[in-house]
Amino acid sequence: MEKIPVGVLGATGMVGQQYIALLADHPWFEVTYVAASPRSAGKPYADAVAGRWQLAKPYSPAVGPLIVEDANDISRAAAAAGQGKCAFVFSALEMGKDEIKALEEAYAAAGIPVVSNASAHRWTRDVPMLIAEVNPSHTDIIPIQQTSRGWDKGFIAVKPNCSIQSYMTPLWALIQAGYEVKRMFVSTMQAVSGAGFPGVPSLSIIENVVPYIGGEEEKSEQEPLKILGSVTEGAIVSAEGPLITAHCNRVPVVDGHTACVSLEFGSKKPSIEEVKKIWSEFTALPQELKLPMAPERPIIVREEADRPQPRKDRDLDKAMAVCVGRIRPCNLFDLRFVGLSHNTVRGAAGGGILNAELLKSKGYL
Repeated sequence: MEKIPVGVLGATGMVGQQYIALLADHPWFEVTYVAASPRSAGKPYADAVAGRWQLAKPYSPAVGPLIVEDANDISRAAAAAGQGKCAFVFSALEMGKDEIKALEEAYAAAGIPVVSNASAHRWTRDVPMLIAEVNPSHTDIIPIQQTSRGWDKGFIAVKPNCSIQSYMTPLWALIQAGYEVKRMFVSTMQAVSGAGFPGVPSLSIIENVVPYIGGEEEKSEQEPLKILGSVTEGAIVSAEGPLITAHCNRVPVVDGHTACVSLEFGSKKPSIEEVKKIWSEFTALPQELKLPMAPERPIIVREEADRPQPRKDRDLDKAMAVCVGRIRPCNLFDLRFVGLSHNTVRGAAGGGILNAELLKSKGYL
């Protein structure tokens, strides 16, 4: 199979580097175009990330010589697309939200699909916010998005906030099994890599917990409702529930977002054993799709009293699985558990790549 040439916007940043690393051996996609800020533009990628490469896994030798383009210059990407060197782009842009929003729209208007990690378009009503195992049907909005905006080949699809992916798939599995979730209490303990690089100052996080991450609680309370919503009359309409309240904390962990979750069900309540069975057997994506980044087991249940733990469980199944444990009755609601996911893989670049694989399987790429 001939690989699809792809670009990475924000390629020198923390998430951009993760895209570059994860795509190094991808069977479907090949990085042929990289773009970043003007200060990196004009340099070979190897020079642009010299002394700044943050990952244990190196980038592909084929990427090192690629000249970094200015991400603000859409004409360069359009020219590459015209030459068959950039079929679509992954967006890991790091700039103001309004700037990202305008820039991603400009790429789409130029006929270049955008699979975004950024938050700028998460609340745009005709842009799908995808977790592949949860709401793949939201891709149905893409033709509507293209028609209403006059975009021929371009479109925008985004992934949600990294922290909610530590519990959204378990939540969806229970809803899909027929259990109404009325209320949800979640407290997250989020890794420092979620703040990008250089991220949180060391004197602020070592031996400390920071009980505030700007905008994070609002995202945690609202984004799940769009994901659980439906495509209605040309827009994605958010679900009315569950009612969610969130506490979000930054903790001295490098990678891996942990969430302590309590759920209140409607009149029909699952037993603990039924919950474990639902999660252990959850598959969601049709196996015949064979999406390369999809985990074989989207939800991994641990029985140990002290798991999941970021250092021990964040890398399970290509770092794309959600690991759950401490599943037990809740004195306030009905059920409580701990969820864990790798924030820069499942919650960022890996999730974006899986979304692109889903879009390709549906014929959009």
